[in-house]
Amino acid sequence: MSSEPNGSAVNEMLPPAKLFTLGLQHVLVMYAGAIAVPLIIGRVLKLDPESVAFLISADLFVCGIVSIIQSLGASPLFGIRLPVMMGVTFASVGPMISIAIAHPGAEGARMIFGAIIGAGVIAMLIAPLVSRMLRYFPPVVTGTIILVIGVTLMRIGINWIFGLPVGPTAPKLVNPEHAAWLNSVKDLVATGAVPELPKGLSLAATAPNAAYANPSNIGVSLLVLLTVLAVARYAKGFLANIAVLVGIAVGGLAAAMFGMMQFGKVANAEWFAMITPFHFGMPIFDPVMILTMVLVMIVVMIESTGMFLALGEITGTKVTRPMLTAGLRTDGLGTLIGGLFNTFPYTSFSQNVGLVGVTGIRSRYVCVAGGAIMVVLGLIPKMGALVEALPTAVLGGAGLVMFGMVAATGVRILGGVDFKTNRFNLFVVAISLGFGMIPLVAPDFKMWLPHAIHPLVDSGILLATLSAVALNFFFNGASEADDDQAKDAALAADGGH
Repeated sequence: MSSEPNGSAVNEMLPPAKLFTLGLQHVLVMYAGAIAVPLIIGRVLKLDPESVAFLISADLFVCGIVSIIQSLGASPLFGIRLPVMMGVTFASVGPMISIAIAHPGAEGARMIFGAIIGAGVIAMLIAPLVSRMLRYFPPVVTGTIILVIGVTLMRIGINWIFGLPVGPTAPKLVNPEHAAWLNSVKDLVATGAVPELPKGLSLAATAPNAAYANPSNIGVSLLVLLTVLAVARYAKGFLANIAVLVGIAVGGLAAAMFGMMQFGKVANAEWFAMITPFHFGMPIFDPVMILTMVLVMIVVMIESTGMFLALGEITGTKVTRPMLTAGLRTDGLGTLIGGLFNTFPYTSFSQNVGLVGVTGIRSRYVCVAGGAIMVVLGLIPKMGALVEALPTAVLGGAGLVMFGMVAATGVRILGGVDFKTNRFNLFVVAISLGFGMIPLVAPDFKMWLPHAIHPLVDSGILLATLSAVALNFFFNGASEADDDQAKDAALAADGGH
């Protein structure tokens, strides 16, 4: 069976100017997430600023290459040929931080990249096995997963507006007066005047942080949201399709006018820098680390299945098993390329799935253009630094629209599910939605669980997927149809169930 998409809109070739503009919109939406992982891991590895900057450039470069392969296709074996932007998965952060803490510097980097290369190869080999699960994804499962994806992403969009719950933008900070008092007590310990402080004693954060929920950030996010809504409501033709880009541009201008953008890094960045493989030396292949990263890749591939089915629903394309296999195999190939070029495991970025729903533009060549822009950004650090200067508050207003659109797509799919005569479907949705919320509501729920399984239970999307598949199989059984004819999200659009 051919692996070509069966939706003509997916294969539509737009004029170059439109491709560039729409591709740029995809890049701006994913940029903050794309550079976050190399920034985090580079700092935990205690690399110098130049090496961290190289990791970011390498990440952008590989993001572009893998997005092109996934959207355009490279032989029948690679590429789902849907509008997909690829980026580093956050599911890999935990295990990589553990390696980086135990082995800082270039040695830790070589261990991380060795584990990533090994996991990428294994992921490519097991992709056909994972794709066989397609028959376990009828609309009640797919709709639930996509709803949870949207709800999970909402946390990112909201944090873009108000600030991250930890770090410099946390809602509360340690009161400086309290910190000074504790330091004075520590000085007295040496004199014997007071008992030695208990190990791990620290002050609670109680002082309000001016950087959190800053009215300026909220105002910029609101401006972006209102601009997106106004353009979507009143603009016609192509302008209506780039509502998110127009909103981000207006928000960026407002942020620059109010002094919220810093251009120091732009001035210091180079105009051109080559991305070379094995920058930190030959990778180190540790079997335990490879196995840990393989578990991460299984998480990534199950999440990707949900993303691809969501895209199939949004673009009106039936996702067949050969297409899914090619898409999942590209997750592995992207991860292999990432390890070779000093970057990390790759997956389809769900915020861009939401953007496809917002714009209504379903052409995969838009994401090919977006991939080409990412490659250029990776080779021209000055351009990448300019985009990086954009405050996340600017993305916040657009995030609410895009991530909400993903959740709304899940609701739309569930609208075609039979709840009237099959009450069991209610259990599938209700319980799986609850499982998906666990990491959001109680992020420390796993503190007493074995550390090795943390990557598996840290993803609400994965928990919801496992729950929905298991409950649907328990109540309804698996589809008796052939895998390629399995009822998936596309049937929901026709009222099938």
